Amino acid sequence: MVLGPKLLLKLVKTQKLVEGLSERELTNPEGAGFDLRLGEVYRIKGEAFLGETHRKTAEVELVASYNSKNQLPAGVHDRDRQRKANAIVIKPGDFFLVKTIESVNMPQNLTASITPRSTTYRSGLFVRTGNVPPGYCGGLTFGLKNEGPVTVEIEMGARFVHIQFSEVAGGGNMYRGQWQGGRVTARKKERQV
Repeated sequence: MVLGPKLLLKLVKTQKLVEGLSERELTNPEGAGFDLRLGEVYRIKGEAFLGETHRKTAEVELVASYNSKNQLPAGVHDRDRQRKANAIVIKPGDFFLVKTIESVNMPQNLTASITPRSTTYRSGLFVRTGNVPPGYCGGLTFGLKNEGPVTVEIEMGARFVHIQFSEVAGGGNMYRGQWQGGRVTARKKERQV
């Protein structure tokens, strides 16, 4: 069963289910979940290794991050200046790891699914997401690739994915992986849990 906004907002207040939500989501969420915003963008480089018992992800380089101080004050309309200071240009074929501004604190009885907002893929951007398991706490990281034929500019802080929460009948097993806390990459080869 997908949880609706009234119950989700209650869980945000009582259990910090999602931290860092925008005012829009706290007062008038759309649909049956929350829209999440673009917080950090990373370029991957180097090499990666995915083995049976050990793994090492590629190195990352932070190329853009959301800074609320870059937002223009009310009444100021110099959008070109704001875009240059607080946006990223994604060319066809570009691949990045992206992280949301928001973070989650998943209880044992809930799981979450992430889907792109339709304007994301209507612009040629495809988001590679996964399931958020019970017990996971931290920021959310996804793959983002421009699979379209046009260059796309996206402002940091723009809503780009939607998260929906579902109840796990009978309770779920708690997440115990190395990504707890929201880190983006592994610094060295690690044994899998």
